[in-house]
Amino acid sequence: MPADLAVIGLGHLGLPLAQAAVAAGIPTLGYKTGPEGGSLTPAELRRMLSGGFRPATNPAELGRVRTAVICAPTPRGADGGLDLGQVEAAARTLAAQLRPHTTVILESPVHPGTTEEFLRPLLEEGSGLRVGRDFHLAYSPSRFDPGNRDFAPANTPKVIGGLTPACTESAAAFYGRLTDKVVRARGPREAETVQLLETNFRHVNIALVNEMAVLCHDLGVDLWDVIRCAETKPFGFQAFRPGPGVGGHGIPQDLTGHTGRSLRMVELAQQVNSHMPQYVIQRAATLLNEHGKSARAARVLLLGVTYKPDLADQEGSPAHEIALRLMELGASVSYHDPHVPAWSVLGRPVPRADSFYEAAADADLTILLQQHRTYDLQGLSVKAQLLLDTRGATPTGAAHRL
Repeated sequence: MPADLAVIGLGHLGLPLAQAAVAAGIPTLGYKTGPEGGSLTPAELRRMLSGGFRPATNPAELGRVRTAVICAPTPRGADGGLDLGQVEAAARTLAAQLRPHTTVILESPVHPGTTEEFLRPLLEEGSGLRVGRDFHLAYSPSRFDPGNRDFAPANTPKVIGGLTPACTESAAAFYGRLTDKVVRARGPREAETVQLLETNFRHVNIALVNEMAVLCHDLGVDLWDVIRCAETKPFGFQAFRPGPGVGGHGIPQDLTGHTGRSLRMVELAQQVNSHMPQYVIQRAATLLNEHGKSARAARVLLLGVTYKPDLADQEGSPAHEIALRLMELGASVSYHDPHVPAWSVLGRPVPRADSFYEAAADADLTILLQQHRTYDLQGLSVKAQLLLDTRGATPTGAAHRL
């Protein structure tokens, strides 16, 4: 069966798109751009293959689709900006196969202007075709939220910004097959800036509540009770909750290296959030000292080392830095996570606790970093000798909260 869609890049952005397309009945080609982090369970792969998904290794197959979506990762580069190397490689591969009437869409997180100033020349020069005349080009920010049970691609509005009105409409026609609502931006720069705003909104608000966590601890105020009360306000407030750090694939962008102009609030938010793992270490050391123990040679159990509950994804998880800093203090670190069968920090394997309760009872300090649904937090608060809860998940008074 010939594919209607090619998803170029099968990492954390491309796989969900491919799954949504297959679920919508769209024959889909998956083309890898490199060693991407996304993965499918054998059952998920079988469902996708039976639904019309086909992995591809031959670039020539990219020239036989009506729509190609570039989902290559854009990690932070050495200069702190976004590394567009995999987007460039994907664009060059696609350009060599591009045929007239194809719709090309970029979903990778990028700086405003990238679609028009960076991607367009690569596609036009590599194919000999022209945007708006021979093929369509648009940008759409990815809005997939891993593990979210309420919002999936079908009921999450999709923002589209094309280089021409016809480009926008062509991309909108494609996404209209996947989602209930398509929102048309004025152009690709506006759509790219939507991604920038949404990512930075998350980081800035997490930074605010993380600062509040430090302040409330110093004041002896229960921040989680404050948030519980504040979120009853039906307007002007959205609840965010503190934690040991900010994980995930969304990188905050202050644009300093790209435009010479900084977003000062984003820069400050990065400083606040990047300090949280160290703050957890300070709280841990203080708790041990208060109970007559030293961090050196202390047995510390870390519970939940993924960046999000009930997922195996460890991208940006603060658990890595926390474990490393504990090791540097001389602590003996172990971990438990039902989604992570083996874990290492800077190439050093971290012992995995088999028994949740026994490990907590044996540890001098247990630190809850992620609240997986399988964790019995009531039982944990009884079994643990000393418990630091960085998520406010345990019953009130049952643990020391962040």
